[in-house]
Amino acid sequence: MIPEKMMMLGKKSNSIRALFEYGKKRKAEIGEENVYDFSIGNPSIPAPAKVNETLIRMLNEKDSVALHGYTSNAGDTAVRSAIASNIKKRFGFDTDANHIYMTCGAASSLRISLNAIIMPGDEVILLAPYFAEYTVFAEDAGATCVIVSCTEGSFALDMKKLEEAITPKTKAIIINSPNNPSGVVLSENDIRQLSELLMRKQQEYSSDIFIISDEPYRELVYGGVSVPYIPCFYDNTIICYSYSKSLSLPGERIGYIMVSPRAKDDADVFFAVCGSGRALGYICAPSIFQYLVAECDGMTSDISVYDTNRKLAYDALNEIGYTTASPDGAFYLFIKTLEADSMAFCEKAKGYEILLVPGDDFGYPGWCRLSYCVTTDMIHRSIPAFKKLYDSYR
Repeated sequence: MIPEKMMMLGKKSNSIRALFEYGKKRKAEIGEENVYDFSIGNPSIPAPAKVNETLIRMLNEKDSVALHGYTSNAGDTAVRSAIASNIKKRFGFDTDANHIYMTCGAASSLRISLNAIIMPGDEVILLAPYFAEYTVFAEDAGATCVIVSCTEGSFALDMKKLEEAITPKTKAIIINSPNNPSGVVLSENDIRQLSELLMRKQQEYSSDIFIISDEPYRELVYGGVSVPYIPCFYDNTIICYSYSKSLSLPGERIGYIMVSPRAKDDADVFFAVCGSGRALGYICAPSIFQYLVAECDGMTSDISVYDTNRKLAYDALNEIGYTTASPDGAFYLFIKTLEADSMAFCEKAKGYEILLVPGDDFGYPGWCRLSYCVTTDMIHRSIPAFKKLYDSYR
């Protein structure tokens, strides 16, 4: 016998991936130019030139045994020191190598962090809309997920709902800003209010409540929008970062965890992260990419194409008559579906060869996600199909 839970997770593919696979099949059937695939958030712009230059130089100049060998379990100390130094430079926040753990991207960062802090009976608050895998990570760590919906339309935090959701069992709240799927960036005012609420609740319940900040899209912001650095506002914070989107390196699986030095018992929390990584088998992230990000940390691919696509998709769909959230970051557009059943709407969209992800997968029915990290030409070509889809509901 094998655990049914794991078997079912394996059988039931992530719906985004399933739609992506459907898209590949459909393109083979009718031609790639005839399918408008907005399903997956796969960066469509190249990595900064320095990434390839650094890789080539390291391969040519570094000792190959050292380059491809094991690092310390938590990651190379010099790499972690470089990242800590950049955090201080960019955000004015003091940290060091002893608070940074190198990981295989944000997914493993989240899984390790949750496993490090969750005790039996603990609850984790998820802010809907949220990345679909959060429930998988939190529940597998032993937590009960408590869903709190953000304000529809603006997708700002609903402080009243949040206060009602926090109990003595609350151990963490996962923040994702810029948000997948809405593209919304939480304001400094929202972060300040949330921090004050959590500090008040910690005191009321004599407990520790963590903010786990999932930050793969931190650098993908537009129009001068600023993303508040949460450890500057709230002490019990764990940062889960990935270079997948900032450096266009999703397949290389490289990121880190930063435990705030201001967190209560910060050294113990970091040791728990190290122990969690060990127990889950997530030790010694890919060494060559550790050395790479030490030199490229803080850089960003040319996101001007995303900005062009963002404006094009947002303006075109709103002109047709769709209602959309205003995306200040990431590369997603969240669209209110033209019927209450967003899964039925996305199925109907398939009839026009438009591939969209239903909001149900993000804990927010009645909406759907469009990923605009695609060619600008494809967005242009899709607009008549969106118009036909809209007209079919009139």
